[in-house]
Amino acid sequence: MNRPRLLDMFCCAGGAAKGYHDAGFDVVGVDIKAQPRYPFEFIRADIMVDPVENFVAWVRANGFAAIHASPPCQAHTSMKTMPDARPHLDLIPGTRERLIATGLHYVIENVSGSPLLNPVKLCGSMFGLGAKGAQLRRHREFETNWLLMGAGPCQHTSPTIGIYGEGCRDSRRKYDKTIPEFTVVDGREAMGMPWASLAEICEAIPPAYTRHIGQQMIAQLQSQRLAA
Repeated sequence: MNRPRLLDMFCCAGGAAKGYHDAGFDVVGVDIKAQPRYPFEFIRADIMVDPVENFVAWVRANGFAAIHASPPCQAHTSMKTMPDARPHLDLIPGTRERLIATGLHYVIENVSGSPLLNPVKLCGSMFGLGAKGAQLRRHREFETNWLLMGAGPCQHTSPTIGIYGEGCRDSRRKYDKTIPEFTVVDGREAMGMPWASLAEICEAIPPAYTRHIGQQMIAQLQSQRLAA
């Protein structure tokens, strides 16, 4: 059976891509920056520069069945209020316009507090993610144009491993500075991304999230194919 093709927009190092691949998709990543460690087919391009109709024509010509998009989140993170924060464009509305125009199943991912429509929140605690007894939470939200089921409520425990700002943080250091921070090896384990650099895992989402999403999307696409 042929695997459906999924376009991974703003793909970075491929955290989302790995989950979709494990769920049964053939994944093609596109990013404006080179991604030498991206684990699947990769195209370097600015996918937002062409008119919407050109984007739609390209998607159809390449036989994609679904699209995932992770627009840059800096416009919506808590870091945007820092005194030295630079302004960032909100690419979510433009991304949504393009995805709707294709008529395909789509997913838009971003941080909590971003302007997604009726998103589903996922957390590392729902999938047992972590390293060395510390839990990875990493809340992310997902907008879809199809019915996505969540993975249950958060199951928060302590301590936690935080992967951000090009570091792997140990929550226990808030009270005991003698405890070392986690290593990049620990961060890779917690994220499920053994191929990625420290900077790359700081920007990624765990493959467990998109494996959960991709399994549901594959099932819907198969149902549509059988009903056609």
